[in-house]
Amino acid sequence: MKKVLILSNHFATIYKFRRELVESLVDKGYEVVVSLPKSDDNEEIKSLGVRIVETYVDRKSLNPIKDIKLFLDYLKLIKIEKPDIAIGYTIKPNIYGGMACRIRKTPFIANVTGLGSAYYKGGVLKKIVSTLYKVGLKNAKAVFFENVQNAQVMIDDKTIKKEQAVVMNGAGVNLERFSFSKMPKDDITKFLFVGRVMEEKGVNELFEAIKKIKQEGIKAEFGFLGWFEEDYSQIIKELEEKDYIKYYGYQKDVVKFMREAHCIVLPSYHEGMANVLLEGAAIGRALIASDIHGCKESVIDGVSGFTCKVKDSDDLYEKIKQFTLMSYDEKAKMGQCGRRHMEDVFDKKMVVELTVEEIER
Repeated sequence: MKKVLILSNHFATIYKFRRELVESLVDKGYEVVVSLPKSDDNEEIKSLGVRIVETYVDRKSLNPIKDIKLFLDYLKLIKIEKPDIAIGYTIKPNIYGGMACRIRKTPFIANVTGLGSAYYKGGVLKKIVSTLYKVGLKNAKAVFFENVQNAQVMIDDKTIKKEQAVVMNGAGVNLERFSFSKMPKDDITKFLFVGRVMEEKGVNELFEAIKKIKQEGIKAEFGFLGWFEEDYSQIIKELEEKDYIKYYGYQKDVVKFMREAHCIVLPSYHEGMANVLLEGAAIGRALIASDIHGCKESVIDGVSGFTCKVKDSDDLYEKIKQFTLMSYDEKAKMGQCGRRHMEDVFDKKMVVELTVEEIER
Protein backbone atom coordinates (compact mmCIF):
# COMPACT_ATOMS: atom_id res chain seq x y z
CA MET A 1 0.00 0.00 0.00
CA LYS A 2 1.42 3.38 -1.02
CA LYS A 3 1.49 6.17 1.55
CA VAL A 4 0.60 9.82 0.91
CA LEU A 5 1.57 12.47 3.46
CA ILE A 6 -0.45 15.70 3.32
CA LEU A 7 1.02 18.80 5.00
CA SER A 8 -1.35 21.63 5.90
CA ASN A 9 -1.58 24.63 8.21
CA HIS A 10 -5.30 24.42 9.07
CA PHE A 11 -8.15 21.95 9.40
CA ALA A 12 -10.33 23.85 6.91
CA THR A 13 -7.72 23.71 4.14
CA ILE A 14 -8.16 19.95 3.98
CA TYR A 15 -11.68 19.24 5.21
CA LYS A 16 -13.50 22.10 3.50
CA PHE A 17 -11.56 22.31 0.24
CA ARG A 18 -9.69 19.01 -0.29
CA ARG A 19 -11.99 16.45 1.31
CA GLU A 20 -12.91 14.87 -2.03
CA LEU A 21 -9.23 14.36 -2.87
CA VAL A 22 -8.63 12.62 0.47
CA GLU A 23 -11.69 10.42 -0.06
CA SER A 24 -10.51 9.52 -3.57
CA LEU A 25 -7.03 8.53 -2.34
CA VAL A 26 -8.49 6.40 0.46
CA ASP A 27 -10.89 4.73 -2.01
CA LYS A 28 -7.93 3.91 -4.28
CA GLY A 29 -6.20 2.10 -1.43
CA TYR A 30 -3.63 4.72 -0.39
CA GLU A 31 -2.65 5.09 3.23
CA VAL A 32 -3.21 8.79 3.90
CA VAL A 33 -1.49 10.63 6.74
CA VAL A 34 -2.39 14.27 7.37
CA SER A 35 -0.09 16.63 9.28
CA LEU A 36 -1.75 19.76 10.64
CA PRO A 37 -2.07 21.79 13.85
CA LYS A 38 -4.09 20.53 16.82
CA SER A 39 -7.83 21.26 16.55
CA ASP A 40 -11.07 19.90 17.98
CA ASP A 41 -12.23 19.58 14.37
CA ASN A 42 -9.49 17.11 13.41
CA GLU A 43 -11.80 14.21 14.31
CA GLU A 44 -13.84 15.09 11.23
CA ILE A 45 -10.78 14.53 9.03
CA LYS A 46 -10.05 11.25 10.85
CA SER A 47 -13.54 10.08 9.92
CA LEU A 48 -12.46 10.10 6.26
CA GLY A 49 -10.22 7.11 6.99
CA VAL A 50 -6.91 8.90 7.51
CA ARG A 51 -4.39 9.17 10.31
CA ILE A 52 -3.65 12.56 11.86
CA VAL A 53 -0.22 13.74 13.03
CA GLU A 54 -0.56 17.02 14.90
CA THR A 55 2.17 19.48 13.93
CA TYR A 56 2.26 23.04 15.22
CA VAL A 57 2.23 25.64 12.43
CA ASP A 58 2.12 29.37 13.21
CA ARG A 59 0.56 30.75 10.04
CA LYS A 60 1.30 34.43 10.68
CA SER A 61 4.58 34.37 12.57
CA LEU A 62 7.73 35.78 10.99
CA ASN A 63 9.83 34.31 13.80
CA PRO A 64 12.68 32.33 12.16
CA ILE A 65 13.08 30.12 15.25
CA LYS A 66 9.47 28.90 14.91
CA ASP A 67 9.99 28.30 11.20
CA ILE A 68 13.22 26.35 11.79
CA LYS A 69 11.36 24.20 14.32
CA LEU A 70 8.62 23.53 11.74
CA PHE A 71 11.26 22.49 9.20
CA LEU A 72 12.84 20.13 11.75
CA ASP A 73 9.41 18.72 12.67
CA TYR A 74 8.73 17.96 8.99
CA LEU A 75 12.20 16.44 8.60
CA LYS A 76 11.51 14.11 11.54
CA LEU A 77 7.98 13.33 10.37
CA ILE A 78 9.12 12.30 6.89
CA LYS A 79 11.88 10.12 8.35
CA ILE A 80 9.35 8.32 10.56
CA GLU A 81 6.49 8.01 8.08
CA LYS A 82 8.57 7.29 4.94
CA PRO A 83 5.80 8.41 2.56
CA ASP A 84 5.90 7.54 -1.14
CA ILE A 85 4.92 11.15 -1.85
CA ALA A 86 4.12 14.30 0.15
CA ILE A 87 1.69 17.06 -0.78
CA GLY A 88 1.87 20.57 0.67
CA TYR A 89 -0.87 23.17 0.99
CA THR A 90 -0.25 26.87 1.73
CA ILE A 91 3.01 28.72 2.12
CA LYS A 92 4.81 27.24 5.15
CA PRO A 93 4.01 23.57 4.45
CA ASN A 94 5.07 24.22 0.83
CA ILE A 95 8.38 25.84 1.76
CA TYR A 96 9.49 23.82 4.79
CA GLY A 97 7.80 20.61 3.69
CA GLY A 98 9.48 21.00 0.33
CA MET A 99 12.87 21.52 1.97
CA ALA A 100 12.42 18.47 4.19
CA CYS A 101 11.35 16.30 1.25
CA ARG A 102 14.33 17.50 -0.75
CA ILE A 103 16.71 16.35 2.00
CA ARG A 104 14.86 13.05 2.50
CA LYS A 105 14.63 12.51 -1.27
CA THR A 106 10.85 12.17 -1.04
CA PRO A 107 8.75 13.19 -4.09
CA PHE A 108 6.85 16.39 -3.32
CA ILE A 109 3.89 18.24 -4.84
CA ALA A 110 3.19 21.82 -3.74
CA ASN A 111 -0.15 23.59 -3.94
CA VAL A 112 0.12 27.38 -4.14
CA THR A 113 -3.36 28.47 -3.08
CA GLY A 114 -2.42 32.13 -3.50
CA LEU A 115 0.76 34.20 -3.41
CA GLY A 116 -0.29 36.18 -0.36
CA SER A 117 0.35 39.73 0.71
CA ALA A 118 4.14 39.34 0.85
CA TYR A 119 4.32 38.97 -2.94
CA TYR A 120 1.93 41.80 -3.69
CA LYS A 121 3.45 44.30 -1.27
CA GLY A 122 6.96 43.61 -2.56
CA GLY A 123 10.05 44.79 -0.72
CA VAL A 124 12.35 42.78 1.53
CA LEU A 125 9.68 40.33 2.72
CA LYS A 126 8.82 39.40 -0.87
CA LYS A 127 12.51 38.70 -1.61
CA ILE A 128 12.78 36.51 1.48
CA VAL A 129 9.63 34.54 0.65
CA SER A 130 10.69 34.16 -2.99
CA THR A 131 14.12 32.87 -1.95
CA LEU A 132 12.60 30.39 0.50
CA TYR A 133 10.20 29.18 -2.19
CA LYS A 134 13.11 28.65 -4.61
CA VAL A 135 14.84 26.40 -2.09
CA GLY A 136 11.68 24.59 -1.01
CA LEU A 137 10.30 23.97 -4.50
CA LYS A 138 13.56 23.30 -6.35
CA ASN A 139 12.98 19.54 -6.59
CA ALA A 140 9.17 19.59 -6.48
CA LYS A 141 7.61 17.05 -8.82
CA ALA A 142 4.87 19.58 -9.60
CA VAL A 143 3.62 22.94 -8.33
CA PHE A 144 -0.15 23.37 -8.59
CA PHE A 145 -1.54 26.88 -9.03
CA GLU A 146 -5.11 28.10 -8.86
CA ASN A 147 -4.77 30.75 -11.57
CA VAL A 148 -2.43 31.50 -14.47
CA GLN A 149 -1.16 34.81 -13.08
CA ASN A 150 0.23 33.24 -9.90
CA ALA A 151 2.02 30.61 -11.97
CA GLN A 152 3.48 33.20 -14.34
CA VAL A 153 4.78 35.34 -11.46
CA MET A 154 6.77 32.42 -10.05
CA ILE A 155 8.02 31.39 -13.49
CA ASP A 156 9.06 34.93 -14.40
CA ASP A 157 11.06 35.48 -11.22
CA LYS A 158 12.62 32.02 -11.66
CA THR A 159 11.20 30.68 -8.40
CA ILE A 160 10.17 27.54 -10.30
CA LYS A 161 10.76 26.07 -13.74
CA LYS A 162 7.98 26.34 -16.31
CA GLU A 163 7.67 22.57 -16.59
CA GLN A 164 6.91 22.30 -12.86
CA ALA A 165 3.79 24.48 -13.08
CA VAL A 166 0.34 22.92 -13.31
CA VAL A 167 -2.59 25.38 -13.43
CA MET A 168 -5.94 24.10 -12.20
CA ASN A 169 -9.31 25.78 -11.77
CA GLY A 170 -8.80 26.40 -8.09
CA ALA A 171 -9.88 23.65 -5.71
CA GLY A 172 -13.03 23.22 -7.79
CA VAL A 173 -16.50 23.06 -6.27
CA ASN A 174 -18.57 20.06 -5.19
CA LEU A 175 -21.67 20.45 -7.34
CA GLU A 176 -23.66 18.03 -5.21
CA ARG A 177 -22.87 19.58 -1.84
CA PHE A 178 -23.41 23.07 -3.27
CA SER A 179 -26.54 22.15 -5.18
CA PHE A 180 -28.59 24.65 -7.15
CA SER A 181 -31.52 26.36 -5.45
CA LYS A 182 -33.89 28.97 -6.80
CA MET A 183 -33.18 32.62 -6.13
CA PRO A 184 -35.29 33.74 -3.13
CA LYS A 185 -38.23 36.03 -3.84
CA ASP A 186 -37.78 38.88 -1.36
CA ASP A 187 -38.74 42.52 -1.46
CA ILE A 188 -35.22 43.43 -0.38
CA THR A 189 -32.03 42.45 -2.25
CA LYS A 190 -29.69 40.47 0.01
CA PHE A 191 -25.90 40.58 -0.42
CA LEU A 192 -23.48 38.33 1.43
CA PHE A 193 -19.74 38.63 2.14
CA VAL A 194 -18.04 35.40 3.24
CA GLY A 195 -14.38 35.51 4.26
CA ARG A 196 -11.88 36.85 6.72
CA VAL A 197 -12.76 40.43 7.64
CA MET A 198 -9.52 42.12 6.62
CA GLU A 199 -8.28 44.95 4.41
CA GLU A 200 -7.03 42.69 1.61
CA LYS A 201 -10.49 41.17 1.18
CA GLY A 202 -11.67 44.64 0.16
CA VAL A 203 -13.87 45.23 3.20
CA ASN A 204 -12.96 48.94 3.45
CA GLU A 205 -14.26 49.55 -0.06
CA LEU A 206 -17.31 47.39 0.64
CA PHE A 207 -18.13 49.36 3.80
CA GLU A 208 -17.91 52.62 1.84
CA ALA A 209 -20.16 51.28 -0.92
CA ILE A 210 -22.69 50.04 1.65
CA LYS A 211 -22.83 53.46 3.32
CA LYS A 212 -23.68 55.10 -0.02
CA ILE A 213 -26.32 52.48 -0.82
CA LYS A 214 -27.97 52.89 2.56
CA GLN A 215 -27.81 56.69 2.51
CA GLU A 216 -29.62 56.67 -0.84
CA GLY A 217 -32.41 54.59 0.66
CA ILE A 218 -31.88 51.67 -1.73
CA LYS A 219 -33.54 48.51 -0.42
CA ALA A 220 -30.63 46.20 0.24
CA GLU A 221 -29.37 44.05 3.09
CA PHE A 222 -25.72 43.15 3.70
CA GLY A 223 -24.62 40.10 5.67
CA PHE A 224 -21.05 39.30 6.77
CA LEU A 225 -19.70 35.87 7.68
CA GLY A 226 -16.14 35.34 8.89
CA TRP A 227 -13.68 36.00 11.68
CA PHE A 228 -11.54 39.11 12.12
CA GLU A 229 -8.00 38.92 10.75
CA GLU A 230 -7.59 42.55 11.77
CA ASP A 231 -9.40 44.67 14.33
CA TYR A 232 -12.61 45.72 12.63
CA SER A 233 -14.75 45.20 15.74
CA GLN A 234 -15.51 48.91 16.26
CA ILE A 235 -16.37 49.55 12.60
CA ILE A 236 -18.58 46.45 12.51
CA LYS A 237 -20.31 47.54 15.72
CA GLU A 238 -21.01 51.04 14.36
CA LEU A 239 -22.38 49.71 11.06
CA GLU A 240 -24.60 47.21 12.90
CA GLU A 241 -25.96 49.96 15.17
CA LYS A 242 -26.95 51.95 12.07
CA ASP A 243 -28.60 48.82 10.65
CA TYR A 244 -26.26 48.97 7.65
CA ILE A 245 -25.02 45.40 8.02
CA LYS A 246 -25.65 42.12 9.85
CA TYR A 247 -22.54 40.41 11.20
CA TYR A 248 -22.84 36.67 11.91
CA GLY A 249 -19.22 35.91 12.83
CA TYR A 250 -17.59 32.65 11.76
CA GLN A 251 -20.08 30.03 10.63
CA LYS A 252 -19.25 26.41 9.83
CA ASP A 253 -22.23 26.06 7.51
CA VAL A 254 -22.23 28.91 5.01
CA VAL A 255 -24.63 27.20 2.60
CA LYS A 256 -27.83 28.17 4.41
CA PHE A 257 -26.72 31.82 4.44
CA MET A 258 -25.87 31.68 0.72
CA ARG A 259 -29.27 30.20 -0.12
CA GLU A 260 -30.97 33.16 1.60
CA ALA A 261 -28.88 35.68 -0.38
CA HIS A 262 -29.26 36.96 -3.94
CA CYS A 263 -25.63 37.92 -4.54
CA ILE A 264 -22.20 37.02 -3.13
CA VAL A 265 -19.78 39.97 -2.93
CA LEU A 266 -15.99 39.66 -2.75
CA PRO A 267 -13.94 42.77 -3.66
CA SER A 268 -10.54 41.18 -2.81
CA TYR A 269 -7.17 42.68 -3.68
CA HIS A 270 -5.71 39.25 -4.51
CA GLU A 271 -6.80 35.60 -4.45
CA GLY A 272 -5.58 32.17 -5.51
CA MET A 273 -9.07 31.11 -6.54
CA ALA A 274 -11.87 32.34 -4.30
CA ASN A 275 -13.76 29.26 -3.15
CA VAL A 276 -16.64 31.32 -1.81
CA LEU A 277 -17.37 32.60 -5.33
CA LEU A 278 -17.35 29.08 -6.76
CA GLU A 279 -19.68 27.89 -4.00
CA GLY A 280 -22.03 30.83 -4.38
CA ALA A 281 -22.27 30.43 -8.15
CA ALA A 282 -22.82 26.66 -7.80
CA ILE A 283 -25.80 27.34 -5.54
CA GLY A 284 -27.16 29.71 -8.18
CA ARG A 285 -26.32 33.10 -6.77
CA ALA A 286 -25.05 36.07 -8.74
CA LEU A 287 -21.52 37.31 -8.01
CA ILE A 288 -19.90 40.72 -7.67
CA ALA A 289 -16.12 40.34 -7.48
CA SER A 290 -12.88 42.16 -8.21
CA ASP A 291 -11.58 42.13 -11.76
CA ILE A 292 -8.45 40.22 -10.74
CA HIS A 293 -7.11 36.73 -11.35
CA GLY A 294 -8.54 34.43 -8.72
CA CYS A 295 -11.92 36.20 -8.81
CA LYS A 296 -12.79 37.09 -12.39
CA GLU A 297 -12.49 33.50 -13.62
CA SER A 298 -15.61 32.61 -11.65
CA VAL A 299 -17.72 35.47 -13.04
CA ILE A 300 -18.97 35.97 -16.58
CA ASP A 301 -19.20 39.76 -16.42
CA GLY A 302 -22.71 41.00 -17.13
CA VAL A 303 -23.99 37.42 -17.47
CA SER A 304 -23.53 35.63 -14.13
CA GLY A 305 -22.68 38.74 -12.16
CA PHE A 306 -20.37 41.74 -12.35
CA THR A 307 -16.68 42.40 -11.94
CA CYS A 308 -15.55 45.65 -10.31
CA LYS A 309 -12.29 47.55 -10.27
CA VAL A 310 -10.02 46.56 -7.41
CA LYS A 311 -9.74 49.07 -4.53
CA ASP A 312 -12.50 51.21 -6.10
CA SER A 313 -15.46 51.73 -3.76
CA ASP A 314 -17.29 53.88 -6.32
CA ASP A 315 -17.25 51.16 -8.98
CA LEU A 316 -18.26 48.58 -6.38
CA TYR A 317 -21.16 50.82 -5.33
CA GLU A 318 -22.29 51.14 -8.96
CA LYS A 319 -22.29 47.36 -9.48
CA ILE A 320 -24.20 46.74 -6.24
CA LYS A 321 -26.74 49.41 -7.17
CA GLN A 322 -27.07 48.03 -10.70
CA PHE A 323 -27.86 44.57 -9.32
CA THR A 324 -30.44 45.85 -6.84
CA LEU A 325 -32.32 47.62 -9.65
CA MET A 326 -32.61 44.46 -11.76
CA SER A 327 -35.86 42.51 -11.89
CA TYR A 328 -36.25 39.20 -10.08
CA ASP A 329 -36.12 37.29 -13.37
CA GLU A 330 -32.89 39.04 -14.38
CA LYS A 331 -31.28 38.21 -11.04
CA ALA A 332 -32.45 34.61 -11.24
CA LYS A 333 -31.07 34.27 -14.77
CA MET A 334 -27.67 35.47 -13.56
CA GLY A 335 -27.72 32.78 -10.88
CA GLN A 336 -28.62 30.09 -13.42
CA CYS A 337 -25.80 31.18 -15.73
CA GLY A 338 -23.36 31.05 -12.81
CA ARG A 339 -24.39 27.48 -12.02
CA ARG A 340 -23.83 26.39 -15.64
CA HIS A 341 -20.40 28.05 -15.60
CA MET A 342 -19.46 26.02 -12.52
CA GLU A 343 -20.67 22.81 -14.17
CA ASP A 344 -18.67 23.54 -17.32
CA VAL A 345 -15.40 24.72 -15.80
CA PHE A 346 -15.10 24.20 -12.03
CA ASP A 347 -16.44 20.73 -11.26
CA LYS A 348 -14.50 19.38 -8.24
CA LYS A 349 -14.31 15.92 -9.83
CA MET A 350 -12.07 17.25 -12.62
CA VAL A 351 -9.65 18.84 -10.14
CA VAL A 352 -9.46 15.65 -8.05
CA GLU A 353 -8.79 13.53 -11.15
CA LEU A 354 -5.98 15.84 -12.28
CA THR A 355 -4.38 15.79 -8.81
CA VAL A 356 -4.52 12.00 -8.56
CA GLU A 357 -3.05 11.67 -12.07
CA GLU A 358 -0.09 13.84 -11.03
CA ILE A 359 0.41 11.81 -7.83
CA GLU A 360 0.46 8.56 -9.80
CA ARG A 361 2.54 9.87 -12.71
